[in-house]
Amino acid sequence: MEPHSNSSKSEVAFEWPSIIRVYKDGRVERFFETDVVPPSTDPETGVSCKDVTIPVAAAAAAPSKPSSHVVSARLFLPKLADSRKLPLLIYFHGGGFFVSSPFSAVYHNYLKAVVAEANVVAVSVNYGKAPEHPIPAAYEDSWAAIQWAASHRDGDGPEAWLNEHADFGRVFLSGESAGANIAHNMAMVAGKPERGLNIRLLGVALVHPYFWGSSPIGPEALHPDKRAELDWIWPFVCPSTPDSDEPWINPMADGAPRLAGLGCRRVLVCVAEKDLLRDRGRLYREVLGGSGWAGVAEMMETEGEGHAFHLYDLGGEKAKDLIRRLATFFNGDMSPLMS
Repeated sequence: MEPHSNSSKSEVAFEWPSIIRVYKDGRVERFFETDVVPPSTDPETGVSCKDVTIPVAAAAAAPSKPSSHVVSARLFLPKLADSRKLPLLIYFHGGGFFVSSPFSAVYHNYLKAVVAEANVVAVSVNYGKAPEHPIPAAYEDSWAAIQWAASHRDGDGPEAWLNEHADFGRVFLSGESAGANIAHNMAMVAGKPERGLNIRLLGVALVHPYFWGSSPIGPEALHPDKRAELDWIWPFVCPSTPDSDEPWINPMADGAPRLAGLGCRRVLVCVAEKDLLRDRGRLYREVLGGSGWAGVAEMMETEGEGHAFHLYDLGGEKAKDLIRRLATFFNGDMSPLMS
């Protein structure tokens, strides 16, 4: 159902039934993926997790935020077989920039499956959500989390799991949908030496990335209702720059910074055949390949499935295939790129 303004209830400014309701006085009610799974050790996989709060001082990149604003994250550690250090995955959940969290069952269970399969240490970031924290809050919070993780590079950071188990020569970003959008934008920031990130990103895995634009591409023009459902999101989450050709949401737009500046050496783009966003992901890889970027870009397409299908069917073979592909990406032989 397409979201709508609700004129029959004077106190409601905006509502998307069963997803979110925004009142004129600024109050927000969310009805989707609001559950919280407590941290624990999974008896089946041996994956452990715990929650951390990232100090506000680490979020100095977001000076406009009130001092009460904090960034939190859920850390995941696989069952350890030996003392070798493991790739570090910094992950950003989906939800259109306005719902869900790392603590909801859908993302907790997904990260647990990825960590178990890939044998990586993961930091799942709980960034601020719109409309209370409109864009660029999600980007600012995510960058603060990356900086916090990077502060452990020399083994003397505040979190023992990162000091003891993370290999800062193998750092990856990943996310689903809006989270994949964040991962891309964070890689663009990481590619700017003046931002002072003291680690190098090895790769970025974008799963069903939420990119958009004012002009339909591929099958988008054939589905006006679905396109209208997506058209409202960006102005809702980013009222300061609502144009859907803003480079944050359309990195392929004319005038957007060249993708040659992407600050990593390997990219994996995962798309799904029945996802309306599919061709945006395909175009991203095509433009990246022709931008002069010096890395290696790979593509995976899942046939017969829609947007974020795997999050709700982790036991299905296609979801398992996707997770295995991600695990291969996070553990791939990088020797051709090291020379």
